[in-house]
Amino acid sequence: MKSQTKKILSVGIKLSVLVLAFWFILKKLNDNQNISNFHSLMASISLPDVILVMISVFLLMLLNWFLESLKWKFLIRDIEKIDTWKAIESVFCGLTWAVFTPNRIGEYGGRVFFLSPRRRIMGLVAMGVGAIGQMVITNVLGSLALLWFFINFIELNSILIFSLSLLVVLFCSFMLLFYFNIQWLYGLLMKINFLKPYRRFLIIFSKYKHADIVQILLYSSSRYLIFTIQYFLVIHLLVPDIQWFDMTMVLFIFYFIQSALPSLDLLDIGVRASVATYFFAFITNQEIAIMAAIACVWLINLIIPAIFGSVFVFKLNFFGRSNR
Repeated sequence: MKSQTKKILSVGIKLSVLVLAFWFILKKLNDNQNISNFHSLMASISLPDVILVMISVFLLMLLNWFLESLKWKFLIRDIEKIDTWKAIESVFCGLTWAVFTPNRIGEYGGRVFFLSPRRRIMGLVAMGVGAIGQMVITNVLGSLALLWFFINFIELNSILIFSLSLLVVLFCSFMLLFYFNIQWLYGLLMKINFLKPYRRFLIIFSKYKHADIVQILLYSSSRYLIFTIQYFLVIHLLVPDIQWFDMTMVLFIFYFIQSALPSLDLLDIGVRASVATYFFAFITNQEIAIMAAIACVWLINLIIPAIFGSVFVFKLNFFGRSNR
């Protein structure tokens, strides 16, 4: 009964977030001033500039997921050897699954079914290590950007600023300490009785050395930089008067908040656009342009790769090794 209540509560929260997000967007779209600003802005943009930016963002998307494929190959190199093309296939297949599942959980299944059956659970654990690396970058830079936001846009006294600064420093220190000592997680999990039978899978956490953790963090940081450049290119095209530093800080906040919200990729655009618009409203009045930029990058980064990945779904073998 408790489990059923949690499921209902979880669905209720997700639906509430989606409803509020789409209400927020409709409110902005119905604002005549927003529409007027957007129309005047679009009139000043040349078609060659649009084409150049769209091609650049598309190529960066390919580079982004190629790096993720290399990271995936690196993560599982001691579990199962796969070539680079197979890593690419599994990553794109995972994106197809992610589109239809809450919080992109299907991405895990889409990838590990490319591994042999006995190694799939270990593959899940390895993928978790990679996800933690991406989370560390998002949380550390996001929390620092959020501190910048509070100092610059929210009236706070010196005591609150000091307290927030201390909290952010402690949070960032904890995230980095935890990640660079991720083998501690294995010891902590082994203290939980019902997890002890899964020792042979969870021991993967203890296999990653310091050099491995640095390598994973470099892959994650490179991907973070790439999608920041993508957003920068599109937003700068639509709203060229935004200061690059302010834009970057707000993007870091956007990633941070977005990563904490429940989502479904097919409906995720509403949540993304509402979060981005709220924070970008502090540095620009071109709210519809920001929505358009967010929608554009969402389409290129998630939906188009998911369509590509649908080709590789047919190569899966759920009961044995995937077909090459």
